[in-house]
Amino acid sequence: MGRWTPNARGRLEAAALELYEQHGYDQATVTQIAERAGLTERTFFRHFTDKREVLFGGAQLLQDHLVQRVADAPASAAPWEAVTTALGGAGEVFPADRESSRQRQRVIAAHPGLQERELIKLATLSEALSGALQRRGVPARTAQLTADTAIAVFKAAFTRWLEMPERPDFAALIQEAVEEQRTVVAG
Repeated sequence: MGRWTPNARGRLEAAALELYEQHGYDQATVTQIAERAGLTERTFFRHFTDKREVLFGGAQLLQDHLVQRVADAPASAAPWEAVTTALGGAGEVFPADRESSRQRQRVIAAHPGLQERELIKLATLSEALSGALQRRGVPARTAQLTADTAIAVFKAAFTRWLEMPERPDFAALIQEAVEEQRTVVAG
């Protein structure tokens, strides 16, 4: 194996997703992932702390992106407007290849421990959005309720984004989910 190979992280992610789907998350090992990617275990650990992080490595990028968009919202934007507009831009950080996102979700859905990890990541995202709103002067309870509600909207839009055959505009899916949420709340 050469000392340097291009796109090691991407190759490791693809290899891991294939192995997780073929053999199950628990049965796939870091050694197998590295071998399938044509890399070493050491290279794997340069990119990921453990095999779970292959599935959740993009969470920080998404969080940073959304928090920045909330911070950049006009001062006149209401909390809900600031956060839903930010969510509309989430598609900018999603992988270009939606099939990898679909694989990721199938792997998570098949493993209770990974489902728990996904919920923790979403709760962390909610806290980050709440913090961003509070820095805009929104009271803590209002900020948390807004962020928690926004996560429900995000989940609904993301599920639709994965299910649609063509690559839809994520901002439009967020707006559809917002409208559906309004209908639910209005009773």
